[in-house]
Amino acid sequence: MKLDELIEYLDYKDLINFKNIDITGISYNSKTTKKGDIFVCLVGEHTDGHEFAKNAIEAGAAALLVERKVEGTKIPQVVVASTRHKIADIADRFYSSPSKGINLIGITGTNGKTTVTHLIQKIFEENGQKCALIGTLGYKLSSNGEYRDAKHTTPQAPELQATLRMIKDVEKIDNVVMEVSSHALDQNRVGGCRFNGAVFTNLTQDHLDYHITMDNYFKAKALLFEHLTEGDFAVINADDEYGDRFISVVPEGVRVFTYGVKQQSDVMAKDIKFSLNGAEFTLVTSDHIDAKGSKEYKVNLHMNGMFSVYNVLAAVTAALAMGIDIETALKALQNVKGVAGRFEVVVKKPLVIVDYAHTPDGLENVLKSAREITPEDGKLICLFGCGGDRDATKRPKMGAIAEKLADKIVITSDNPRSEDPQTIITDIIAGLKSVNTESVIVEPDRGTAIGLLKTIANNNDVVVIAGKGHEDYQILKDKTIHFDDREEARKVFEVSVI
Repeated sequence: MKLDELIEYLDYKDLINFKNIDITGISYNSKTTKKGDIFVCLVGEHTDGHEFAKNAIEAGAAALLVERKVEGTKIPQVVVASTRHKIADIADRFYSSPSKGINLIGITGTNGKTTVTHLIQKIFEENGQKCALIGTLGYKLSSNGEYRDAKHTTPQAPELQATLRMIKDVEKIDNVVMEVSSHALDQNRVGGCRFNGAVFTNLTQDHLDYHITMDNYFKAKALLFEHLTEGDFAVINADDEYGDRFISVVPEGVRVFTYGVKQQSDVMAKDIKFSLNGAEFTLVTSDHIDAKGSKEYKVNLHMNGMFSVYNVLAAVTAALAMGIDIETALKALQNVKGVAGRFEVVVKKPLVIVDYAHTPDGLENVLKSAREITPEDGKLICLFGCGGDRDATKRPKMGAIAEKLADKIVITSDNPRSEDPQTIITDIIAGLKSVNTESVIVEPDRGTAIGLLKTIANNNDVVVIAGKGHEDYQILKDKTIHFDDREEARKVFEVSVI
């Protein structure tokens, strides 16, 4: 693609050394830059791409996208106000706007995004349609397909647009369901993406190290809905305290559908019951969903917890918004056992559950769900930590929640990153009413901490190992090591994969 074609619709401030050269790719890491690339000098939280421009030029970069002039080079430079926001525009242009030819559904919220995307993918397939998925675990082209790695919940714009182009042209898939993180929205990684529908799961404290306030966090999430256009759909959790605010930002002409358990909604769940086998409830649809009137459907899930009920409601509501028959949607979910690392049972005696819960709300939901299936003569044990270099204000809150809802807690490390694990643990302990050695155990080494479960958990107990879920690594100060909660738990209790 010629440079003038690439920047034809770009809102740039200046052109330096302009030549209408061929651009063969987009890069933002000088280590992976190839000959003919336009190198984007991203300005991030910790690094400034302008400092690596000369390295990119040496690697073969043909042009630069910059916020300020890079001295000492004669290659073309396109000056913009924000490279972080404009990289999406040139990526969309370079890959010829692939999302415009795809039915693209975005899922956003603090918790539940991963599960909801998987459920919607299953529903599409039950309806006889191919659907690709992009999210936390990577991307995959079918529900039974292999994951392909992803660095972020929502990839950076060039990778995202390249993936969408591949999905459409190579794989011939016309439906894509995608997790959309607040960072991706705030940093415009999804800029250029034409979403046909958006789903909101919930909004609770997370990422305040980045967003600073809950209002900023909301505004980032809301961008997904603000960019919908007439004829698109928005699915909103009416029970969430931010539900009405999300509804308020939806543009006129966009079809709005709600779901919930407490608030009157288009799709609701009632008569909810939990057992070791999963959840069962009655799903109720309103006149808004079916012109023939309100209807009821019995639902049996192999997934547990109230959060699973909400995730199913979100997926079914999205399906109905797209015109998929409700019986088809419910049939697709009959045998779904959930997503890796989301309330995943890894040992049966004691019942050991691994979950990705890493926010106060997430931990509360998981522990309440675990309590529902804890035998009367059993204890609920919770092992958890908090991530380093992340919102520190949630640490004492998570400590207080664990102390309140579990009979015994084991406080350990999560991904400490550059922080001292003991400092993180001290922050968690600050939220406890008492540090009773009979009910609170502190062990900074996560492997050792999981090993202790062997001595404190009986066969009729329920153990929740929270925080890392599907992750198979641990980020320490100077290295990243292989570490998988599921593997560790199975080793401790000497069981094979179930």
